[in-house]
Amino acid sequence: MTTMLDEQRTQPAQERLRASMAAARLSFTWLGVRKSLNAQQRDQAADSFGAEGKFVSAAKKMLDTNHPKFKEVTAIRGRAISYWKGVSLPFPEAGIRLIRQDMINEFDNQIDRFRQELNEAVLELDQHYDELRSAARDRLGDLFDSSDYPPTLAGAFAIEKDYPSVEAPSYLRQINPELYEAECRRMQARFEEAVELAEQAFTEELAKLVEHVTERLSGQVDGKPKVFRDSVVTNLDEFFTRFRQLNVRSNEQLDELVEQAQDAVRGIEPQQLRDDQTLRQRVAGQMSAVQANLDQLLIDRPRRNILRRPR
Repeated sequence: MTTMLDEQRTQPAQERLRASMAAARLSFTWLGVRKSLNAQQRDQAADSFGAEGKFVSAAKKMLDTNHPKFKEVTAIRGRAISYWKGVSLPFPEAGIRLIRQDMINEFDNQIDRFRQELNEAVLELDQHYDELRSAARDRLGDLFDSSDYPPTLAGAFAIEKDYPSVEAPSYLRQINPELYEAECRRMQARFEEAVELAEQAFTEELAKLVEHVTERLSGQVDGKPKVFRDSVVTNLDEFFTRFRQLNVRSNEQLDELVEQAQDAVRGIEPQQLRDDQTLRQRVAGQMSAVQANLDQLLIDRPRRNILRRPR
């Protein structure tokens, strides 16, 4: 008797991806801190080099982005992007990634937390805004223009999220069936490409992690084993967790290589690899074998892509 799980396993990878994923997009409102010089200022700058203004490009930096409070604001954007990419797969449309449908609530709540953090950090930065503008006036001299600066930083930074449709609009079915079918084919091709992008991203990330762990475990520096930090193993563990959560089982060879890499470090603590030279050598040998196969997989990808693309 065929079960639902069996049916899912026999589905093409792009159909499994399409059935289990949703599109998620992050967008940012962000205060620009650089502004091009006007023509007169550009000509003046060019004169100091004996150049013609129209062949010179110049800009001024309006605020010190190295200020601790400004760096706190920027760090939140970085964490939000890192989180978004960490729980999602690439999609061949700019600004869109795919997340599991059962993770939408968790994702939505986490982005809301980032938004709250950002609002609080911007309020703190705004308390130093006069100080930052005063410093800019001193640094920029005649290039300083008060009209370049908003009266407050409130609203100058924001994180927005939305969940765009990546399916053909259903209303087209009645209006223009041929156009609807064309859109269905286009979206099917998008998901086929998304599977390829996911494979490529996982393969390249694993290759870098395996190469790094092999390099750290192999050889010596000044007669001593190379420094081996905990992050070498924890980064692998994080990859294995993400791979299990997001993998759509599209490439058996990649699945096997991930399993081999995980088996090589399963149950091993970083300190054991620092203390036990025999263990280091064994794990290094296993990882080297995985690395060689990953390198071959990356070499083979162009041919595999050509074979997969619809004619």
